[in-house]
Amino acid sequence: MVSFLRPEIQMAQEKAHTESDLINGCIRNKRVFQEAMYRKYFDSMMRMCLRYTTDTEIAMTVCNDGFLKVFKKINTFASKGSLEGWIRRIVYHALSDYFKREAKYIQFMVFEDHEDQQNPEIVPGLYADDLMSLIDKIPEMSARVFRLYAIEGYNHREIGERLGMSDNTSKWHLSNARKKLKELIELQNKEYVHRKG
Repeated sequence: MVSFLRPEIQMAQEKAHTESDLINGCIRNKRVFQEAMYRKYFDSMMRMCLRYTTDTEIAMTVCNDGFLKVFKKINTFASKGSLEGWIRRIVYHALSDYFKREAKYIQFMVFEDHEDQQNPEIVPGLYADDLMSLIDKIPEMSARVFRLYAIEGYNHREIGERLGMSDNTSKWHLSNARKKLKELIELQNKEYVHRKG
């Protein structure tokens, strides 16, 4: 597990390191750069993990597993997109792996966040990859908001800034995406029951 630096050292180092410094330092497996990258992106990755579980210990474990994968794969980052987005995808896959191991399939996609227990019944064997194909069947803007919120961990203010919409419009698109996805999952449930019958 990555150790923590004293706040004054952290601040000095974060000011001194560019994104390129962090990437190259992590490629060279230098602990100081790993710590700086961990500190820079930890809060947003942890927020994303906490979207999928109320258990802080599980969220911390998954987040740390994700960062270990980041450090192992950092040499594959092609610098063609956002470093933060790349890290989010890896941490997201760590989440996906955790819930698959726990045999919870795609409930972790949090249709109503973890506070709401009204998730639809899930088709046996339906995994996150299947859900991704369902997302492609809903209206494009609602799908974009859903991906940013439920998969990449952005909040509505951040989504609004990225997509040029108000917080309330982002919330509407998220609600619409969840409604459409529930309808598609219910349809798949009926087809599954029909096939089994």
